[in-house]
Amino acid sequence: MVLHEIIIRLILAALVSGIIGFDREFKNRPAGIRTHILVCLGATVIAMVQTQISIHALDTAMAHPELSGVLRSDQARLIAQVVSGIGFLGAGTIVVTKRSVSGLTTAASLWAVAGLGIAIGMGYYEIAIAGFIAILVVLTFLKKIINIPTLKKLEVKYVHRVETKEFLTQYFEDSHVEVRDVNFSVDLHADFRIYTNIYTVELPKGLSYTDIIEDISKNKNVTKIRLITL
Repeated sequence: MVLHEIIIRLILAALVSGIIGFDREFKNRPAGIRTHILVCLGATVIAMVQTQISIHALDTAMAHPELSGVLRSDQARLIAQVVSGIGFLGAGTIVVTKRSVSGLTTAASLWAVAGLGIAIGMGYYEIAIAGFIAILVVLTFLKKIINIPTLKKLEVKYVHRVETKEFLTQYFEDSHVEVRDVNFSVDLHADFRIYTNIYTVELPKGLSYTDIIEDISKNKNVTKIRLITL
């Protein structure tokens, strides 16, 4: 493999993975631009090494036909190790808490750029470019194009039951928030009561849970509000 071809492949790998990494870093995800570039460059180098091994084995077999039955070159061997090994790095970006799991998309993007690196390292530029465009569309534009409604649980603690329940009901109605279910409970104290409502809600397009929490928290009767991930 000639030097200029090696340089082209490395530059292309850094370019496509850098753009994907920029998207992750811009959105404050665990793995950013440098991590994605390093993963893609590493996969590219390994793929080029595997390709060079195959080329060398073929040249040796042509120069020494008597060794053709002894030489072996499996192009998938090193690549398979990349695909399995990148899983450990991706797992490090996944954060699991009692109420949520985050980092799955970043882990998937690392695995995907490793695939891009393999394609570039093997010289399959059409596959690499098409894969890069597809990955970028999924990460950047898919969520804007397809709106998938998600159910969340919203816990609201408050005092003055009648007044606050009327406020919450009116707010959900005015904001077009669909309440699928609600659970009630009350904590008795010496001279007052704290009521807790847990709403299972679905938001309309254009309204975020942050907006709801900020709006409801402005009510003087609300003592606590938080989002519970299903």
